Amino acid sequence: MPFGVPGPFGVPDPFGVYVHIPFCAKRCDYCAFATWTDRTHLVDDYLDACRTEIGRAVAAGQPRASSVFFGGGTPSLVPPDALMAVLDAIPRTGDAEVTVECNPDTVTAGLLASYRAGGVNRISLGVQSMLDTTLRSLGRTHDPANVERAVALVRAAGFETFNVDLIYGAAGETLDDWRRSLDAVLALAPPHLSAYALTIEAGTPLADDPDRHPDDDDQADKYALADAALLDAGLENYEISNWARPGHECRHNLLYWSQGDYRGIGCAAHSHEKGRRWWNVRTPDRYLDLIRSGGSAEGGSEELDDETRRFEALELALRMRDGVPVDALPVGDAALPSELFVTVGDRARLTVPGRLVANEIAVRLRTS
Repeated sequence: MPFGVPGPFGVPDPFGVYVHIPFCAKRCDYCAFATWTDRTHLVDDYLDACRTEIGRAVAAGQPRASSVFFGGGTPSLVPPDALMAVLDAIPRTGDAEVTVECNPDTVTAGLLASYRAGGVNRISLGVQSMLDTTLRSLGRTHDPANVERAVALVRAAGFETFNVDLIYGAAGETLDDWRRSLDAVLALAPPHLSAYALTIEAGTPLADDPDRHPDDDDQADKYALADAALLDAGLENYEISNWARPGHECRHNLLYWSQGDYRGIGCAAHSHEKGRRWWNVRTPDRYLDLIRSGGSAEGGSEELDDETRRFEALELALRMRDGVPVDALPVGDAALPSELFVTVGDRARLTVPGRLVANEIAVRLRTS
């Protein structure tokens, strides 16, 4: 990992486990993830299958996890005791970070108490906006009052670290709307915040409605506004779309961005080990059939050669706060455009304008 982030927080050879929970009460208009609203009858069997897949991986030598992430879908929709039984099946280091994604609508004191007792120490709330009009534009079901209630419950349950997810660029959302949404979230003082530009994914209701497609210039203005507001609030940008107070960075995501090894559990979950990537079959029904039959749930794989891994490491590191060694860039220090890069010692980091065109920069680096 020539450009990657060192093992987070001093954990030697970090290893992550991602568990995909594909159940949702309602599918958001922009969502293209492997989620279903009509498969709740599979929940018990699905979680059993996840435990079986974990058991097989452990028997095959899977190391202890330094981070576990339950994503979806909406993990907080399934019975918390059943979810914690899945967590129990995962061998973990003593200081492992364990995150569960939650919809604010589903958060209760009892749910959080079960998570805390089961070993969860980080919550990620899918907020997206603090304005009713923007939430409706995105197809979300919760309201801002539920967010405030959920954050209060998370704190009362003793979670010192939690994340709030936001999306910017929804149809009808003005720059002032975005500022008001940010201000409302920052009033809740989250230690970590993720802000993602709304993207168009094929096959979604949003993709089929051009009148609701986001504007690139508008999103650029909103990103710059977010970065300034979050910095003023004491949250530092440590990856293009992620800001945190020192010590509250997401260790699991740092593992991804440093090309670490991780195991994906459940339908559509992805895994990586030493340059080999593979992914499970997409639907929960097919996943269940394969696990029950004693077979592998793997649906496909790819092997990354050394050159591909090197470029991916460069691309990922560019997105991070620490950037990359100047001599890792083919253009060299003298040619780095100052509007896109800043050099600190022997490191090159993206400026805010540079972050906005990070994908284009990565393409140029790959073809240079």
